[in-house]
Amino acid sequence: MSQQTRDRSKDKEEKGVSGAQTLFRGLDVLEMVQDGPLSLNQLSDRLGLSRSTAHRLATALTERRFLSFKPREGYSLGSRILELGHCARLQVQMTQLARPFLEELALATSDTVHLGVIVNDEVLYLDKIPGRRRIVISSHVGERQPVASTGLGKALILDDNEERWRQFYELSEHGSAKSLPVWLERMRGYVSGGYAFDLEENEDRVRCVAAPIRDVEGRIAAAVSVSSAAQYMSDDRMGELISIVKDATAAISRELGWRSDRS
Repeated sequence: MSQQTRDRSKDKEEKGVSGAQTLFRGLDVLEMVQDGPLSLNQLSDRLGLSRSTAHRLATALTERRFLSFKPREGYSLGSRILELGHCARLQVQMTQLARPFLEELALATSDTVHLGVIVNDEVLYLDKIPGRRRIVISSHVGERQPVASTGLGKALILDDNEERWRQFYELSEHGSAKSLPVWLERMRGYVSGGYAFDLEENEDRVRCVAAPIRDVEGRIAAAVSVSSAAQYMSDDRMGELISIVKDATAAISRELGWRSDRS
């Protein structure tokens, strides 16, 4: 059987491949080249795919910069892998560094504490310390939520301009409990105080107080929130929590090299 005939046979078998299988094969390609460049023929042979299918996978990954290609060397890992690795390393380091402070904050307040960052214009939950109250906060580590309706999200964009705020407001899947002018006015108040609230905007009967974490250059790197059922979060208590949450985020920020006299 000729190579062309074998490729046609493989192509027929691969036409019914599901999206998940295609994803797994793309990941297989990345793993194949982790030890060094491979030619298209080598990829095809090692993956057990036709040359045309291997080429489609490699081309798609190259277009997204997960692979790079040099004519006489073949395919190797691309710059996007380096970028993702850098982001992953920073997120792991942030979680490890912040964890003792989050645990202390959860113990002091009896409420649920979250750590989050912005990834692709959404809030990504990096860590969660459950509170001691008999309530359920539905969030989980790895979850993503809209920026505009969460306390974490609003704390993360305190340094952004109002045009950027509007963009986040429009991106919110849930919308906002308040009109845009009211939401913007609240954001201006949060900026002046260095904190942010979630007033049941993201989840019914759940409120939170959040504040940003800053890095050595004074930029917002992450945020921390204290969340609880609305029955435990009266306006007075939320006001009391502002300084407690800000003290915790300031302590984490100092671990990152931030100094208050530079902010």
